Amino acid sequence: MRKYLNKYLPLFYGAYFNTLSYFSTKKAAEKAFFLFCTPRKGKVREDQQDFLEEAKSERIKTNGVELQTYQWKGNKESVLLIHGWESNVYRWRNLISYLKKEGFNIIAFDGPAQGYSTGKVLNVPLYTECTQAIVDQFKPKYVIGHSMGGMTTLYHQEKYPNDTIEKIVTIGAPSDLEDIMDHYQRLLRFNDTVYVGLDEYLQDNYGFGIRDFSTSKFKGHLSKKGLVIHDKEDPIAPFIASEKVHAKWKNSDLYVTHGLGHSMHQDKVNLKIMDFLKS
Repeated sequence: MRKYLNKYLPLFYGAYFNTLSYFSTKKAAEKAFFLFCTPRKGKVREDQQDFLEEAKSERIKTNGVELQTYQWKGNKESVLLIHGWESNVYRWRNLISYLKKEGFNIIAFDGPAQGYSTGKVLNVPLYTECTQAIVDQFKPKYVIGHSMGGMTTLYHQEKYPNDTIEKIVTIGAPSDLEDIMDHYQRLLRFNDTVYVGLDEYLQDNYGFGIRDFSTSKFKGHLSKKGLVIHDKEDPIAPFIASEKVHAKWKNSDLYVTHGLGHSMHQDKVNLKIMDFLKS
């Protein structure tokens, strides 16, 4: 039954948006965007609870949500961890063990609609505003973002240039919103009228269109030291995304792996990050 739903439910939504677009392109675009921003998973599972409860800290209210924050206290620089789509802070468990051994002060938070945080939707603009609230509170020197969290990290620097942040790490991060939206259209098979409506919706509500948003075009992070990590065979975010970002980011190193997938929990990746933070 689940396989059946996974196969046909996207097509049902696409057909619904197509039909609705004949009556109201704006309404179809709003509903398509809401679905696009709605995670299906990422809340804390029972097997993740013990690890997270060790550091579960204060809740911060911002932008209509309550963010669950975590802190593993250390006497060295503060490091902020930003997870990706349909995830939570537990995804950092392996890297956190390395950071703790070196005495870093570790800050992390569950994104909106993820982990223990409240909310129903998650998107890069909202995630960026939430990141700014966390940065204001904890003032990290280093930021590490995985996947959507990496994209958010670079957009945050574009929108809120921050002199206290010195080093940035992105892991398996996408770059172009156009690639993501094109995939979304192919998956649901909605028509170009809905696609154009989505573009207009973004322009009206966030100030950029689908083709405008590319982290490879951003400049806010260029003065920082960067480490861009990506697997050549990443099945989720294309490797070319990090190639494009690195090509414009002269102050960055590109670390390429082969066959490690998208999550990048492996020791060799974490050791590379540690070397970068300590250098």
